[in-house]
Amino acid sequence: MTNIQFRMLPIFLFLGLVFIMSSCGSRKSMVYMQPDSTAINSIYEQHIPTIQSNDILTISVSATDPKATLPFNLMNTFSSSMTANTDLALRPTYTVDQEGNIDFPVLGKVKLGGLTRVEAIKVLKEKLSSYIVDPGVNMNFTNFRVSILGEVARPGSFILPTERVTVLEALGMAGDLTIRGVRNNVLVIREVNGEKTMSRLDLTKQDVLNSPYYYLAQNDVVYVEPNKAQINNSKLGANTNIIISIAGLLITVISVLTR
Repeated sequence: MTNIQFRMLPIFLFLGLVFIMSSCGSRKSMVYMQPDSTAINSIYEQHIPTIQSNDILTISVSATDPKATLPFNLMNTFSSSMTANTDLALRPTYTVDQEGNIDFPVLGKVKLGGLTRVEAIKVLKEKLSSYIVDPGVNMNFTNFRVSILGEVARPGSFILPTERVTVLEALGMAGDLTIRGVRNNVLVIREVNGEKTMSRLDLTKQDVLNSPYYYLAQNDVVYVEPNKAQINNSKLGANTNIIISIAGLLITVISVLTR
């Protein structure tokens, strides 16, 4: 080994260490829904989100005679000055209380907690039938929000236009997992009747389609943890100055000793 090669040895060792610590995962750890013998029996109807306390609902009532619906459609006072395109945003909202009730015009307290959106619409239609002939009810969640955190391109909270959303669709809204995200251990945190529950999903396997957490519920939090390479890189980044100083010192010492 020449003097030059000997002097460069610490640099090569340092670069090799960086390469090893930042190496990428295998195809098996990166690809979604890898085929296997798992039977897929996921049915959305088995996992439909239900109305919970503190949910905010927009509800509008329709009928052949629009005048009959007026007492049940209390529009905002400034709605007349707005355009028709903003009508949805101006519909009255109803907050579900801790007992699962909403305070609906004329009808008073109506129990909707624990029901799906379709079931809640049916309940309102039955009650409104005493006042309106063949009533129609339109209901939507206005606070159906999920939060995506961790190793995704665009972490944040997202308000969804529908309650039918899968974990893959939510991750897509966040720009998908980064190359550094762990795909086989995605955490979903959910609150059910005031209690926090957690489940970990393996997105690399088809069996994830059968999980009750595959379809998200309102206020779910999805967390994608970093892989080992990213964790090691963060440690390396924090100690980069120290490592460079040590490497420089070693090179200087070797240069002096080999003169």
